[in-house]
Amino acid sequence: MTLRTSRIVLLLALLPIAAALIGFGLNRSEASLAAMPRLRIDPQRIAVAGFSSGAVMAQQFHLAFSDKLVGAVLLSGPPYGCAEGSLDLALSRCMKGEPQPPDAAALARQVQQRVARGELAPLDGLAGDRVLALHGKSDMLVATAVARASLGIYEALPQAASMHLHWDGDGDFAHVWPSTTAGGDCNATAPPYIGHCGRDLAQEAMQAMFDAPRQPAAAATGELTLVGMPALSDGDATSLDEAAVLYRPARCAGENACGLLLVFHGCEQERARIGDTFARDSGFNRWADAHDVVVLYPQARSTYLPLNPKACWDWWGYSGPDYDTRSGRQLRAVAAAAAALGAPFD
Repeated sequence: MTLRTSRIVLLLALLPIAAALIGFGLNRSEASLAAMPRLRIDPQRIAVAGFSSGAVMAQQFHLAFSDKLVGAVLLSGPPYGCAEGSLDLALSRCMKGEPQPPDAAALARQVQQRVARGELAPLDGLAGDRVLALHGKSDMLVATAVARASLGIYEALPQAASMHLHWDGDGDFAHVWPSTTAGGDCNATAPPYIGHCGRDLAQEAMQAMFDAPRQPAAAATGELTLVGMPALSDGDATSLDEAAVLYRPARCAGENACGLLLVFHGCEQERARIGDTFARDSGFNRWADAHDVVVLYPQARSTYLPLNPKACWDWWGYSGPDYDTRSGRQLRAVAAAAAALGAPFD
């Protein structure tokens, strides 16, 4: 199947998807967004997490800015660099592992080459970082070997011995974000891709990235708001929503220094489609209260030009050839948002 054919097939398959705005009900032309607040962000407590296409985005962001981060949580996503800018490869090797799964060692060599060219952060930034990669046994959308390769990249790098790397491929769930309080059938891959699985993955993510176990309140008590994304100096960040969802614990509203977690949703989980469901029901917010961590949920946007009707994060090149480097427009836009919050990305 050619790249052109793949694009046509994907477009025809996804034409019925409506782009109507629900939930917050804002669109890109509205200017009533709250400004990104300037907070005291602890530079030693910044991490990323993502699901599905958001997991690839989280790994892209981690490798691009590992000198600013302490780690990444990656759930059911293809590995960095797998698609090589090709939608054909994205739909075959990088999701189904066909005709063969990604070669993590080869992808790690590609990472080293890009570091040498200054396109990613120096590898020393990975020293001591924590990476938790996961995959559900009932996930038929992304093959186990594909998701496993995301951790394999780190394992093949010289810094692996100094990192804290963990793989969990035994989860009893499909292609969903596991929760203990919300969602649908844990073993069904269906919108909004949150499963009531009796497993609190948000808790595991927070503990893996930040602190020893803590006890949260029964419900989040902080503030969940819609905030404007900073504009890039060279124009629009392709396929990004002008708004992000921000969760700020009450203890992070004043002079207290708090951590920061950037959480990337999966395809079809953007606010235009499901409102604040992912931000509310993924489970992060009450654990953010317990760990004193601000959570920013950037938002991808559904478009047909470029072709991205499911509002996936860019991991195959629709936003430009440098999409997975420090120069990538989506990566720069999220870094700018983190900087506006007070993180050291200036």
